[in-house]
Amino acid sequence: MQKTAETVSLGHPDKTSDYISSYILDRMIEQDKTVKYAVEVMLKGNTVVLGGEIKGNVSLDKLKDYVLNALEEVGYSENYAKIWGKYAIDPDKINVINLIGQQSAEINQGVEQDGWGDQGVFVGYACQGEGLINRELYLARKLNKALYQKALFSDHLGLDIKTQITLDDNGHIETAIVAIPMLKTEDLTRFVADTLGEKPKNIIINGTGAYTYHSSIADCGVTGRKLACDFYSTACPIGGGSPWTKDASKADLTLNLYARKLAKQYLADNDECFVYLSSCIGKAELPSAAVKTIKNGVVSTQNIKINLKPSEIIAELGLNKPVFASLCHNGLV
Repeated sequence: MQKTAETVSLGHPDKTSDYISSYILDRMIEQDKTVKYAVEVMLKGNTVVLGGEIKGNVSLDKLKDYVLNALEEVGYSENYAKIWGKYAIDPDKINVINLIGQQSAEINQGVEQDGWGDQGVFVGYACQGEGLINRELYLARKLNKALYQKALFSDHLGLDIKTQITLDDNGHIETAIVAIPMLKTEDLTRFVADTLGEKPKNIIINGTGAYTYHSSIADCGVTGRKLACDFYSTACPIGGGSPWTKDASKADLTLNLYARKLAKQYLADNDECFVYLSSCIGKAELPSAAVKTIKNGVVSTQNIKINLKPSEIIAELGLNKPVFASLCHNGLV
């Protein structure tokens, strides 16, 4: 059967929103490594809305500076605004609306006892092949990253990029679709084929014929809306909530990453591996943990026991450090 996966660049407004929240979380961790954080971001035009909860020995006085720094790291700089003008977000015009409150004391009392900060379900996936992920997603990400790097050093290509790859029944690239802002037309078909290492049967660049208005000028960005791109596309169910807007105790990123790590370990010589985990707010023990492997069409399942406490899993994954912006930038590995 045909298989298709899409991914988006950091310049897409939803991912820019994810990155802003992750960047702010890193700054909070630098101030207080035990900070509790859950902040969603909405980005429209040149307005950034921050809404959520933070608890810790931290200062929120530099929130606008953090937003501007995050935009700069994405590539939405003053120079970019000079090139693109009305077609893209302008950091000189940014307005930040702060709707951040305090984390509930009822949630905190469970977390302080080394319990998870939320309940939820989480899924990890691994399969044979490059990157141990489904090939259509691997290629969509590879192409997107190459185009994003090209755009970062271009005076006419924009950063708000989508790529989509469809494989045919034999695993060959049938269609490659690219949406990338252009101030002047550039034929990217050779670049696409060279990057993918294979010439797709069909290459579509900017299907409407014109793409100039982009970023939050053309679209409203909201955190947590690109989960299929962040995780495994259609190859695997999506677990957890908004992964790039929470501290590690909330489990949304932590247990998704841990499930992915376990999936790679259990993959061994199987074709595919799925790991399913769940959490309970205020409790350290996971209510469920199961592994499903597939080899030559044969499905095997087993329940497993996770004996690690939240703090131990967080430490094992290195999520007690300011690494969230980097993870948001690079995605699952």
